[in-house]
Amino acid sequence: MPRSFQTLSPVDGSVFVERPWAQPAELEAVLEAAAGARAGWTATPLAARIAVVESAVQWLEANSERLSAELTQQMGRPIRYAPGEIRGTADRARTMAALAPQALAAITPPPQAGFTRFIERVPLGVVLVLSPWNYPWLTAVNAVVPALLAGNVVVLKHSDQTPLVAERFVEAFRAAGLPDGVFQYIHMDHDLSAAAVADTRVDFVAFTGSLAGGQAIHRAAAGSLKAIGLELGGKDPAYVRADADLPFAIENVVDGAFFNSGQSCCAVERVYVHRDHFDEFVAGAAELVSKYTLGDPRQQQTTLGPVVRPRNARAIQAQIDAATAAGARPLIDAARFSGPTPAYLAPQILVGVSHDMALMTEETFGPVLGIMPVSGDEEAIRLMNDSPYGLTASIWTADEAAAMRIGGALQTGTVFMNRCDYLDPALAWVGVKGSGRGCTLSTVGFESLTRPKSFHLRIR
Repeated sequence: MPRSFQTLSPVDGSVFVERPWAQPAELEAVLEAAAGARAGWTATPLAARIAVVESAVQWLEANSERLSAELTQQMGRPIRYAPGEIRGTADRARTMAALAPQALAAITPPPQAGFTRFIERVPLGVVLVLSPWNYPWLTAVNAVVPALLAGNVVVLKHSDQTPLVAERFVEAFRAAGLPDGVFQYIHMDHDLSAAAVADTRVDFVAFTGSLAGGQAIHRAAAGSLKAIGLELGGKDPAYVRADADLPFAIENVVDGAFFNSGQSCCAVERVYVHRDHFDEFVAGAAELVSKYTLGDPRQQQTTLGPVVRPRNARAIQAQIDAATAAGARPLIDAARFSGPTPAYLAPQILVGVSHDMALMTEETFGPVLGIMPVSGDEEAIRLMNDSPYGLTASIWTADEAAAMRIGGALQTGTVFMNRCDYLDPALAWVGVKGSGRGCTLSTVGFESLTRPKSFHLRIR
């Protein structure tokens, strides 16, 4: 295994970052430092922890321009959108800080004469956070900030595509005065990451990534009995009912499918439209997608950047080609879109698709959307549930009662009405089936980062 790695920018294929891989001795030092800092941070009052988080958030906001430019270079997000991730990170951090006093408060059962009884929430200890490249700040903040607020110490390992995010995240907390050892980053290859997952000093692993990656984490932790939180892939559906506001649905579903070049766990990847409006929806969606500007993401006019790597573009194109060979019809003239490297992939919409095609059943993670007509709610529910994934699902309708009924029948972690591709930090972020297990965000998200400790005191 090479002793260093290079981050190739999808913008032009050049080397943007080069870093050495950590060696076992460095992992040992990081875990020892974390273990040494644990007691002091746990004993720090919650109000002081919240103040550190707020100070770190202010550092991120003050450095947003630089962080946004680095984000664009590392993973290709158009610069016009990149600052939104820094704003979103700040908002989630502040929301979790505001929820922490309630979420971490002791639980007191009804009074019982002669006894003092309560349940305390105790931090787990060392939390290992493994974050991906597609939303590198937002996926990390989901675990890092609540873990620190709960009194845990954190070790962050980021994708080798976005290593600067880990470095800057830790830099923000150091500037905020966080004690040494409480929050550290480490650049690890797969073998050393597996060793870290298995290490007995790590008490919890928070992983965001693919289903295959989640399964690898499980294998690495086998027999350790430590808790693992997994936020994995998705094949998220949208259902456009006959009563939907069609122009609104077209605009928002298309954005939910193609924003970030479709590289989102909760991106809309398949759409079911009531057949009464199918032709109109398809025409409107194709018109909107045709207006995207694929180009250099460092330019303000660019609305669609490259996908993260040429090999990702090839895998996405293979799904399109297989669907087309099986009878699907592409609606976007790919020849109208081009870029300087193979990572610049044209957006595409396909009709004539079916669940016999990988395009409608396997995660695509790219700027591609398959659209099918349906006869009504029951067919839509059946098709939306026909998936190994279950992260989010959106229903586009004027009828809230119908959305509640349909949502209740869906096998998914989040049900949206007239919204998609969004995380509300006040709500639980959770997947079912192949989309993961465990929960982040909201007051519920703190539960996986703490353990209950009961006090049963008899007064004589």
